[in-house]
Amino acid sequence: MTRPADAGLAAVARVRSVRERDSRLGLVKALAEARAREAEVARLESAMRVHGRDLEGDMGRFVVLCQSLAVLREAASDARRRAESAAVVATDAQSHWGSDRARLSAVEGLMERRAEERAAEAARDAAAETDEIASVGWLRRSRTEEQHGVGA
Repeated sequence: MTRPADAGLAAVARVRSVRERDSRLGLVKALAEARAREAEVARLESAMRVHGRDLEGDMGRFVVLCQSLAVLREAASDARRRAESAAVVATDAQSHWGSDRARLSAVEGLMERRAEERAAEAARDAAAETDEIASVGWLRRSRTEEQHGVGA
């Protein structure tokens, strides 16, 4: 159970947890986008290799092949630029997630330390109470023994 003093810290932890989860989801999405862009580049480069092998036929077919290769090359170039942009976004998302995760970890660590401090304080209080009870018991026994003349 959180004490009223920790209510603010618990609220901070909830906010940090939501931010960490959101940035993790953003990272997953950015990585998926980067993989999709890389797959698109690979597909277009493969298509260029396949089309480049087909050099048989007349001059008209050769011209069409050259034009289609130029279109594929341009598409592959655009896809590479998009893949590079997606990689930058994924790297940025990784950085944000790492930062959010570190902040959440710091708050959680602080909450754990405070809980440990409260447990130690409770243990000290319990030990002090036990000592007090033992002292009172010893004092009563001592007085009883003195009154009855036992132990002297």
